Amino acid sequence: MALSIELFEILACPRCTGEVKPVNNGSALVCEACRLRFPVRDDIPVMLLDEAERIGDR
Repeated sequence: MALSIELFEILACPRCTGEVKPVNNGSALVCEACRLRFPVRDDIPVMLLDEAERIGDR
């Protein structure tokens, strides 16, 4: 079961409350403002700052 569009509409970055976007075929969600990648495990987004991975600097 893939993540639904409705779920993406209500999810927000826990740091800045900004928009998150799916990447890597839905295996992660990215907040471009904070430059954080949140994993998706078993179709469940893990929106914890401790689980987030910082992505490359601009």
